[in-house]
Amino acid sequence: FFSPEFQVAPETKAVMKWLRSIPFVLSASLHGGELVVTYPYDYSRHPMEEKMFSPTPDEKVFKMLAKAYADAHPVISDRSELRCGGNFVKRGGIINGAEWYSFTGGMADFNYLHTNCFEVTVEVGCEKFPLEEELFTIWHENKGALLNYMEMVHRGIKGIVSDKFGNPIKNARISVRGIQHDVTTGN
Repeated sequence: FFSPEFQVAPETKAVMKWLRSIPFVLSASLHGGELVVTYPYDYSRHPMEEKMFSPTPDEKVFKMLAKAYADAHPVISDRSELRCGGNFVKRGGIINGAEWYSFTGGMADFNYLHTNCFEVTVEVGCEKFPLEEELFTIWHENKGALLNYMEMVHRGIKGIVSDKFGNPIKNARISVRGIQHDVTTGN
């Protein structure tokens, strides 16, 4: 996942440990500088890696999650091409991360590969570093979309895996036919 020369910061290590200790299933990373929702993989291993579509085995699920956010966001779902993010209008405001630009070491890829957590990255506004007076508007533009996205936690695999006596089974592997990505039960 990380290249050998990649140095992991202490706070990143702490977040990685935290993600492995609690069975999160859904998360979003909020960024600024564009209006789009990206989903894994963010890194393409292809030699031509720039702008190379790099789907996970759960491509359909990730597209559904990204669309749940984008469709509920008043600006991302706006069909106008005369705004920042206009180049994503024909895509419905979503894109595979590596197809936009490939980078190594992203949390969405880490979560998918090393935990049961599905994460998208939300570019919440046109400004990379918005001014303080813009934050209230950005919050209101994203509040409904965040709530809609959080409701997606009820989709997919959920329940209790137990033995014949009703005792929960820790670290049971769950496979879905046709998807080459297993999930495991929590503690």
